[in-house]
Amino acid sequence: MMTREVQLTDQIPAVPGPEHFTVAQTEIEGEVVVRTDYLGLAATYLELMRADCHLPIPAWRPGQRVGVMAIGTVLSSAGPDLQEGDLVQSMSGWSTHSAGPAASYVKVDRDAYPDPSYHLGQGPTAYYGVADVAKVGEGDIVFVSGAAGGVGSLAGQIARNLGAKKVIGSAGSQAKADYLVDELGFDAAFDYHHDPVAALKDVAPEGITVFFDTVGGALYDAALKVAAPGARFALCGSLSTQLGAASDRFPEPDRDAARARGVELLPFSCHHTPDQIAAWHHHFRTALGQGRFVYPRTVVETGIDGVPGAFLAMLRGQYRGNVSVRLA
Repeated sequence: MMTREVQLTDQIPAVPGPEHFTVAQTEIEGEVVVRTDYLGLAATYLELMRADCHLPIPAWRPGQRVGVMAIGTVLSSAGPDLQEGDLVQSMSGWSTHSAGPAASYVKVDRDAYPDPSYHLGQGPTAYYGVADVAKVGEGDIVFVSGAAGGVGSLAGQIARNLGAKKVIGSAGSQAKADYLVDELGFDAAFDYHHDPVAALKDVAPEGITVFFDTVGGALYDAALKVAAPGARFALCGSLSTQLGAASDRFPEPDRDAARARGVELLPFSCHHTPDQIAAWHHHFRTALGQGRFVYPRTVVETGIDGVPGAFLAMLRGQYRGNVSVRLA
């Protein structure tokens, strides 16, 4: 069987562009054949496209398919574990179809959520970072950077559900900041382009006790300046240090300054155990059922040729929440 897939043409040294991707036709075969229905987009993928990738997993190489999380429907199966029509999740990535051993696919409940794309959300990262790493609880004042993105938009709501006294978010425009407050239930939000230190001091004069960071750079520095003694910084990502040539990227976090202020830096991995994933889904389904959670998402309707463009648009901040592409 033939599939069409997105491959890297070159590893990305600076700002990514359409020239770094190509769509190729390849032949596939395996015990299970799956049609891709939805595929995921996340800023983390950019790091895996770089030659100097700092993640604890191999970077993608030129000529390789971009292998990320996808949801699809089984077209055929030679084994007993999966049947035609089953909904499955896998790392088959940016391709129209995939094939492989049954063990590489995980069957998911088609009726668990209102739409299959919910399974592609970045909730495990948000929940683990808020609940287990930062250990948010009653009375915490939580600041989430990149709060309109796929991880941040969930992290703020999780913090509220776990008892945070105040949840503050930053976003790339006033419209997104208003969205965080009006639709996602944040207590306050601001456009980070306009003096984030002053904005944080205004909404949290007592200081923040938790910082959930998906951006790094200037927002990390701003959070450090308004952190209460003993604050916990859960460091999830650093998009501001990833975009641009190495010489133009924002410096790495100042760890000495954090120690001097008594701030605990808690970097964590975005790759999770089955128990961590299960904990997220339990929280998510419960909170959705009780009306305590809004799932912010953007579903881009396009063919496989439009996937690189959608990825680049996501990096430019054109979408809200968790972003996926619907192929089928």
